[in-house]
Amino acid sequence: MTTTSQDNAGVILPPPVLYLAAVIALVVLRWFWPAPIFSVSTFALYAGVLLGIAALALGFWAVLALRMAGTNVDPRKTSTAMVTVGPFRFTRNPIYVGFTILYLGITLALNCWWGLALLVPTLVVMHVGVIRREEYYLERKFAADYLRYKNRVARYVGGLTTG
Repeated sequence: MTTTSQDNAGVILPPPVLYLAAVIALVVLRWFWPAPIFSVSTFALYAGVLLGIAALALGFWAVLALRMAGTNVDPRKTSTAMVTVGPFRFTRNPIYVGFTILYLGITLALNCWWGLALLVPTLVVMHVGVIRREEYYLERKFAADYLRYKNRVARYVGGLTTG
């Protein structure tokens, strides 16, 4: 049996699974050692809920843009179109930015430092195991069009990471 190259990014795991694992780890660690961020948890709860709402809105907007372009949302599937509209005008990864904001909202709502500690390895795995693989795939698939887009739009937010 021969294997052929698959037309997808080859991400190491679905991003929602990675963030869900971090949330589960956060809840378990909080159970054993709460480590509150703020002494008044009401503020943290409201801030967390607001971040969560903003994150969900960003995520829905990005999914809508992908679906309207007729391409797959799941990075394990073939990309059929390069999307540069909607939130993709501001960040090349609006869904992943949304996941991160949602995760920070959950961290605040739970008022626990563990969430911030777990965010670092989560972002490293996302960057290396998902985002860099997607970028390599999109560069091969869409060539010069993607490179122009990549040079124009930040990887995450603003001008923080454009490479």
